[in-house]
Amino acid sequence: MFASMETENLQITNPEGIYDPRPHGYSHLASISPNSKLVYVAGQGGSKTDGLLSNDFRTQVQIVFDNIAIALRSEGLEMKHIAKLTTLVVDYDEAKHEVLIEESNKIWPDLKFPVNTLIPVQRLALTGMLIEIDATAVA
Repeated sequence: MFASMETENLQITNPEGIYDPRPHGYSHLASISPNSKLVYVAGQGGSKTDGLLSNDFRTQVQIVFDNIAIALRSEGLEMKHIAKLTTLVVDYDEAKHEVLIEESNKIWPDLKFPVNTLIPVQRLALTGMLIEIDATAVA
């Protein structure tokens, strides 16, 4: 789906002495070089331009990541440029956690995941919206 590697301005690491978060689809530390350009992507939901939301969590996750990729491409960036994600999930459970891990592994197969804060929520802005993710990328 998306290639992943470190960029000149972004380094993803997992320091010794903290548990390895990569099996859960995220990293502990993103270091950004001075004079880098930061690009913020607003929270993206699981709908395309038609505004329709699938009832399937995995489908919404895939659309969210596609939407983030589209936004980044408009700035000449790729998913590998993401330093930080914030993930909001409605009715979070282990099954949804596994979907997030599986989909993240497709995007970052080298396990250089962005840092990520996952927040379970009761609901999001639109009825039927199951996930929302915002991103901070580095150019």
